[in-house]
Amino acid sequence: MSAVKDVEKGISQGREEVHAWHVLTIQETVSRLKANEDLVDVGLSTAEAQRRLQVYGPNKLTEKEKTSMLVRIWRQLNNVLVFILVVVAVVSAVRAIMAHDAEERTTNWIEVGLITLVIVVNTYIGVVQEGAAEAAADALKNMLSSDARVLRDGKESMISAAELVPGDVVILGLGDSIPADMRMVRVSNLSSSEAALTGESVPIEKKTDPIVVADGISPILTPLGDRQNMCYSATLIAQGSGVGIVVETGDRTQIGTIATLVNAAESKRTDVEQQIDQVSKFLAIGIVIAAICTFLIAFFMTGVSAIDSVTLGLVTAVAMIPEGLNSIVTMVYAYSVSNMAENNAIIRCLPAVETLGSVTIVCSDKTGTLTQNIMSLTAFVTSSSTFKNDVDCKDRTSECFVRDDACMTRSGSTLSSDPNANSTSKDGPFLNGQSPTQEFIKSALAGGILCSKCVLGKNGAREGSIGNPTELSILRAAYFAGIDVDAMKKESPVVAEVPFSSEYKFMATVHEPVEVTDGSGLDDKYIVYVKGAPDRMADFALNEPVEVTDGSGLDDKYIVYVKGAPDRMADLCSHQAKGGISDQIEEFDKAYWTKQIADLSSQGLRVLALTRAIVPKDDVDAGGQLGPEFVNGRGKAWLTMVGLCAIMDPPRPECVQAIKEAHGAGVRVAMITGDHKGTAVAIGKMLGLVNEKYPSAITGPELDAMSNEELKEAVMANNVFARASPQNKIQIVEALQAQGQVCGMTGDGVNDAPALKAADMGVAMGQEGTDVAREAADMILADDNFATIVVAIKEGRNVWDNLRKVLLINTPINNAQGLSVLFGLLFGLPTSPLNAIQILYSNLICATTLGFVCAVEPAEDGIMKLPPRRVGKSLIGRYLFLRIIVGTVTLTGCVVGSVFWLRTLGLGKYDQLAQSALAFNVLDFGAISVTLSARFAHNSSFSTRIFRGNKWCWIAIGLFVTSQLATTYIPGLNTVVFQMSPMDGVQWGITLLFMTIVFVIMETEKYIRISISHQSGGITDNDAEKWIFRGNKWCWIAIGIFVALQLATTYIPGLNTVVFQMSPMDGVQWGITLLFMTVVFVVMETEKYIRIHISRQSGGITDNDAEKWIFDSDPTNDI
Repeated sequence: MSAVKDVEKGISQGREEVHAWHVLTIQETVSRLKANEDLVDVGLSTAEAQRRLQVYGPNKLTEKEKTSMLVRIWRQLNNVLVFILVVVAVVSAVRAIMAHDAEERTTNWIEVGLITLVIVVNTYIGVVQEGAAEAAADALKNMLSSDARVLRDGKESMISAAELVPGDVVILGLGDSIPADMRMVRVSNLSSSEAALTGESVPIEKKTDPIVVADGISPILTPLGDRQNMCYSATLIAQGSGVGIVVETGDRTQIGTIATLVNAAESKRTDVEQQIDQVSKFLAIGIVIAAICTFLIAFFMTGVSAIDSVTLGLVTAVAMIPEGLNSIVTMVYAYSVSNMAENNAIIRCLPAVETLGSVTIVCSDKTGTLTQNIMSLTAFVTSSSTFKNDVDCKDRTSECFVRDDACMTRSGSTLSSDPNANSTSKDGPFLNGQSPTQEFIKSALAGGILCSKCVLGKNGAREGSIGNPTELSILRAAYFAGIDVDAMKKESPVVAEVPFSSEYKFMATVHEPVEVTDGSGLDDKYIVYVKGAPDRMADFALNEPVEVTDGSGLDDKYIVYVKGAPDRMADLCSHQAKGGISDQIEEFDKAYWTKQIADLSSQGLRVLALTRAIVPKDDVDAGGQLGPEFVNGRGKAWLTMVGLCAIMDPPRPECVQAIKEAHGAGVRVAMITGDHKGTAVAIGKMLGLVNEKYPSAITGPELDAMSNEELKEAVMANNVFARASPQNKIQIVEALQAQGQVCGMTGDGVNDAPALKAADMGVAMGQEGTDVAREAADMILADDNFATIVVAIKEGRNVWDNLRKVLLINTPINNAQGLSVLFGLLFGLPTSPLNAIQILYSNLICATTLGFVCAVEPAEDGIMKLPPRRVGKSLIGRYLFLRIIVGTVTLTGCVVGSVFWLRTLGLGKYDQLAQSALAFNVLDFGAISVTLSARFAHNSSFSTRIFRGNKWCWIAIGLFVTSQLATTYIPGLNTVVFQMSPMDGVQWGITLLFMTIVFVIMETEKYIRISISHQSGGITDNDAEKWIFRGNKWCWIAIGIFVALQLATTYIPGLNTVVFQMSPMDGVQWGITLLFMTVVFVVMETEKYIRIHISRQSGGITDNDAEKWIFDSDPTNDI
C-alpha cells in the first residue's frame, strides 16, 4: 500500500468515531464536545475557549517541511558523469600547477574553466527547475477564512479564525467563507457552495436534522455532498444564513485532510529522468573502459610516458562525456514548454512534459473541466413542444432557441404522451426546427425572470452574477435571447412574494399586469408567478377551463408567478398554457407532464416548473411577505403550467471532439465527479464516455466497499465515477497505476489536489481552478479547455521523439571524439588526432547548436495515430541503439581515416597541427550530416522537407559553420588555443567528402530499417525491447573479465612471450581482430533475422513443432 493510502487509512481510522458528526443530533453533538447544554444559546466562555486552544492548537494547517538549497544542489551534482568531470578537472588543475611550459599551463587552465562552467550551468538550471514549487499547502492555507463571527460568553464578537476551537458557535451569513468544519444547528434558507471541495456544481442546501445511514454502512462513507447538516472549512455561503458548532479545526478539517494527502503524496521521477540516469551509468562504464584501454595502448604500444598516457586516457574520458546532454535535454523541455504555453498549456515541472506522451488514461473532474461550470437552460418544454437552447450562443437573438421535440429524449422520439405525435408535429405556434419569436420567449420565461432576485453579471457572464446558479440559468437564457432582463424587472416590480425555502421548494412573486407580457385589461389585478416542482404544481390548477388568461377584464387582479422543484409543483396545477402561449390555456394533462418530468430527471437534468395564476388584488397585501399557504393552502389546484426548464451544467462543446481525438490516439478518458450518479451518466453519454464497452457508472461508496482486487477491476470497467471523495480519487488513480496505466488527472477544485499530485500527470484549470489545484499539478490549462490536453499530449509525444533525436546527435559525436583518440593510437598514430580543447569545444558547440535543431523539431506527420508510448519503453531502443552504433563507427572511421589519408600526402606538408585541424573539422562537419539525418526518424532526409519546417536548423548550422571557420582561421585562436593550423583546399575537399559519406550511410541505414519495419508489420521500439545489454548482468561481467585476461596475456612482458609464446599486437592486428569479430556477429544475427522472418511468414513455426530433419529416415519428412 502506498504512502498516500497509509495516510488515508490512518485518517479514516482516527475519524471513524470523531468525524461522524452528521449522524448525531444537536444535543449529541454538544455532549460529544463536552460542552454545556446551553452552548447553542451562549457559546463557550472565554476561559474555556483558551483552554481548548491549548488542547487542540490553532485553526491552521501544518506546513510541509521544504527542501533546503544545499540538498537541491547535491541532487544535481550526484551524478556519475559529473563525478568523472570533476576528476578530469582536478587532474587538469594539477597538471596546470605542475606545468613548466606557459602554453601547456594555459591549455590546462582553459580545460578546468570549461569543465567548471559546464557543471555550474547545468546545476543552476536543475536547481531552478526543482525550486518551482512546493506551495500546495500554502495555497490551501490561504483559502482559509481570516476571521469569524462567534458567540462567546453570550455575546457576538469577531475573532481571528485561527483562534477557533471545537465547541465554538459560529454565525454565518451570505458570502461568508466558512472558517472551520461545523455541525449546523440553525439554518434559514441556507446553502453553501462546495464545488471546490466536493465537485457539486450547485450549492448544497443545509438542514439541521441528523443524517440517517443504512444499517451496516459506516457513517464515514457518507459522501460529503450528502452530509447536509455540515458546513466545511474554505467553502462559501451562497444563500441564506445559519448558526453552526465548530467540530473540527486545522488539520482535522476536511480541507486539512486534503492538505495532509497533498503533503504525503510523493513526487515521482519521470521515466526520462530515470532512463537518463541509466544511460549515464552505461556511458560511465564505457568511458572508464575506453579511458583505460587508451592508457594501456598509449603506455604499452606507443611507448608514451606514464603521465602522458594518463593524459591521453583523460582526454578520451573528456571526449566521451556528454557535457551538454543535460543542457540540451533541458532545452528540449524548455522549447516544448514555450510552445505549449502558446497553446494555453502551462507546464510547471519541465520533465513532466514527456510523461504526456505515455499517458494511457486521463481521469478528469466533471465540473468546470469537462463541463462549463455554468448552470444553463438547455431546453424549455411546453404542452406540445420542446425548445432547445444553444447554451454556447454568444449572439443575443431569439434564434438561440430552436424547436426540437426530440432533443430531450433518450430514443429520439418526442416527449409527448400522444402516441400519434412525432418530431414533425405542428402543434404549437412554431414548426419543428423553427426558432420562436422574442415575444414568445419573453412571455414563456416571465415566471423565471420576474420570480427571481438574481442579478446577471456584465454582458450575461457568470462573473459578477449574484444568486442561485439554477435560477441564473433562466435569466441568462433570456438575456441571450435578446430580452432586456433588467428593464423587464423594472416594468413589473414585485408587489409581494413568498420567499423560497427548501422546506416547500418553491418561490412565488406577485406583480401588476404588464401588457406586453400579460395582455391588456389587467389594471385591477395582480399576476402571480409560481415556479416549483412540476409534479406538485399540477394538482393546483382550476378544474374548469377559462376563456382567456391574459385578456380583458383583469383591472382588479394581480398576476402571480410561481416556480419551484418538480416534486412539488405538478400537484398545484389544473391548466396549462397551450404551446407555451400564456393567453391560451387548456385543461392540465398530468400524465403528459409527469412523463416529461420523469424523462428529464432521469437524464440528470435539474427541472424547474414555471407556473402562473391570476388573483384579485384584495387577496394580496401589497408590500408584504406572504406565507407558503398563499400557494399551497388553497385546498385545490389553481395554477397554470407554462413550461418546464431543463437545466444542467453542459459539456464544453470542444470536449466531445477532444475526447474523440484522445480515443484515436489510444488514450482513454474517465470522469470523476462528486455529482449524483444519474447526472454523471447523462454527461458521460453526451461526452461519449458511456458506451457499450463502459455502459454504466460506479459511486464512491461502492468503491469504498471493494477489496483492492475488486477496485482494480472496477477502474478498468468504468469510465464514470460519481459521488467520489478526495480519497476515492486517489484510490482510482493508484488502482489504475497498479494496472499498468499511466494516469493523467485533471481538476480544478481543492478536492482534486491530492489526486493531481499522486497522478503521473496532474492537470489543473487556470481560470476556474483553485490555487491549491494549480500548485499540486504538473500542468495548468490557461483556457480551462479539455481540448488543450490533446495538443499537450501531441507535444509530449514529440518531446520523446526529440529527446531520442538529440541522443542520436550527441551520443555518436561524443563517442567518435573519444574513440578517435583510442583507435587513432591503436592503429598507429603517434599522438591523439584531437586535443582536449577541441573535444570540449565540440561537445559544447555541437550540443548547443546542432542539438538545438532537434530540440525544436516539429512533430512528424501521423504522431497522433500511434498508440501511447509503452510503459517501460527504453529511451534508447534497439533501433536507436543501432543508429547510434552506425553513427559512431562512421564518424570515428572518417576522423581517423582522414588523418591517415592526410599523412599519405606528406608529413612535411601536413604536420601534426594540420592533421589535428582536419580531424577536428571532419568530426564537426560530419556531425552536421548526423543532425540532418536525425531530424526525421520515420521519413527520409533525401527530400525537400529537409529545408522546411524548422528554420532554426539552418540558423544553427550557419552559426556552427561560422564558429568552425573562426576557430580554424583566426590567428592565435587556432594555433595557441586550439593547437591547429589553417586548412587548405585539399583538407576541405577531404572534409566535405567524409561529410557526404556520413550522410549517405546514415540515410541508407534509415531506409533499410524502415523497409524491414514495414515488411515485418511495423515493428518499432514500442514493441518489447530485446536488449543485448539487459536481462543478464553476468554476461558483461564475464566478458569484462575475459577481455581483461586477454589484454593481460597479450601485453604483460614475460607472460606473453615466455608463457603464451606470442608477441604484443599492433594496431593493424587489432583492426583485423575487431573486423572478424564483427563479421562473426553479423553472420550470426543475419541467420537469426532470416529464421525469424521465415517463421513469421509461415505462421510462426518454431522448434515446438514436429521436427523435420534432413536425416530423418521417413521420406515423407524430406523437405
